[in-house]
Amino acid sequence: MPTQTIRTTLIAAVAVAAAGALIAPAAASPSLSTTTTTTTAARPASHGHDRTQQAIEALVREGVPGVVAQTRDRQGAWSGTAGVGDLRTGKSRSAQDRYRVGSITKTFVATVLLQLEAEGRLDLDDSVHRWLPGVVSGNGHDGRRITVRQLLNHTSGVYNYTDDPGFVRRVFGDGFFQHRYDTWQPRRLVDIALRHKPYFAPGADWHYSNTNYVLAGLVIEKATGRPYGSEIERRILRPLKLRATSVPGTDHRVPQPASRGYSKLSEDPTATKIHDVTELNPSAAYAAGEMISDSGDLQRFYRALLKGALLPPKQQKALTDTVPIDPNQSGVGYGLGLMSQKLSCGKEVWGHGGGIHGSNSRAAVTRDGDHSLAMNFNGDWMGDRDAVLEAEYCR
Repeated sequence: MPTQTIRTTLIAAVAVAAAGALIAPAAASPSLSTTTTTTTAARPASHGHDRTQQAIEALVREGVPGVVAQTRDRQGAWSGTAGVGDLRTGKSRSAQDRYRVGSITKTFVATVLLQLEAEGRLDLDDSVHRWLPGVVSGNGHDGRRITVRQLLNHTSGVYNYTDDPGFVRRVFGDGFFQHRYDTWQPRRLVDIALRHKPYFAPGADWHYSNTNYVLAGLVIEKATGRPYGSEIERRILRPLKLRATSVPGTDHRVPQPASRGYSKLSEDPTATKIHDVTELNPSAAYAAGEMISDSGDLQRFYRALLKGALLPPKQQKALTDTVPIDPNQSGVGYGLGLMSQKLSCGKEVWGHGGGIHGSNSRAAVTRDGDHSLAMNFNGDWMGDRDAVLEAEYCR
């Protein structure tokens, strides 16, 4: 993603952990530039969601190209859009847009591993070394001391490969347009992380690391003998009929309907050039954040998950067993690929966020699964997702 602010948000900071972002670029790249112009779509019937609509319109006024948000509660479903999905044509965003969901992928991955545990095919307290012998070693990393559970709740201490300066320059910085279609093998992503020392000893602290979920994807593949994406499709997408959701692998396209994705590809907060980054090979994210979905599917998934439709009771309890991500912030916790967040009005929501080039997303649901929200911004350099959560859940 684009600016230093986004980078911290995406990768490790508490606010973003709650955001659950994946990545952020470093230096500006010469490419298509355009003047930002925004329009607001005709406002749909609100059914009590006026504040949510106003919140997404405010984000567009602040500079986000376009926003789509959908909610469902006991009164029914609501969709709202603001801004544009294409800066060249001025076409509005659509409530049916598909988009890259970034680190929301992590909840799908964690759910598959919990299902495998329920089937007796692995134990979350197995060491990473048991499933991936010799893969996590060097510079103080030791897979014999790290458990699968610690991968899923980010307490492993394993270095985050998307913090590596060389990777950032090539994937998010001035190398983006040269390398946007490159294929990255997951073992290569892990090897980048292992060039650095761990953040801490396993279990000693919390630090958001995309490497954890690259390893988790590899564990799924070792335990099942099939690609991790095939397991997500077989276990989650097909049973829930999530037809707009996919694991693209190396496919650089976003299926239609979809809006364009935009980035400033710069850490400079004064940067003004906006680049179309819609097409890219998402293998640089792999199981940490490559998936594509839409707001309807994301709500269906999180509602089913929180209602216990995908996991037995033991695994459901483990899913929501959180660890603190910041001792100074008691309202946010991280479970197994799932975050809890207490809002200003005292309501608690569960879900995940995700950021990747040109896309900034958030999905949330109440603990009973009855009130859900999913949203996406088609720009990655700004946008307060919490403002939309507050408007929807604290109305």
